[in-house]
Amino acid sequence: VQLQASGGGLVQAGGSLRLSCAASRRTFNMNSMGWFRQAPGKGREFVAGISQNGYNAHYADAVKGRFTISRNNVQNSVALQMNSLKSEDTAVYYCASNYERRPELVRVTPNEYQNWGQGTLVTVSS
Repeated sequence: VQLQASGGGLVQAGGSLRLSCAASRRTFNMNSMGWFRQAPGKGREFVAGISQNGYNAHYADAVKGRFTISRNNVQNSVALQMNSLKSEDTAVYYCASNYERRPELVRVTPNEYQNWGQGTLVTVSS
């Protein structure tokens, strides 16, 4: 599965952005999906994940209540709606996928994901 992330940009603190990730293959609906981010000088951290069937989602504590992950298995895409953005949300955001045999699984660590998109930069000004 090839992944293409988009939607990043510059936004003021308190604003919103919506990231999208388009997948290249029809087997998208067999993959769990995740969003990660990497700020300058820091490691890649989990942001949100969603199961293959879309019924289960998990969020990092830092974004819980502000970000929402969703997927569209017809359009082969996953989105991350980011509200109430803070300066500490500034990072390059990556989408990732992992082929699953169990539809309910959500992955939360980078090494659990097989495929990665190229990243999209989100800058939040204070």
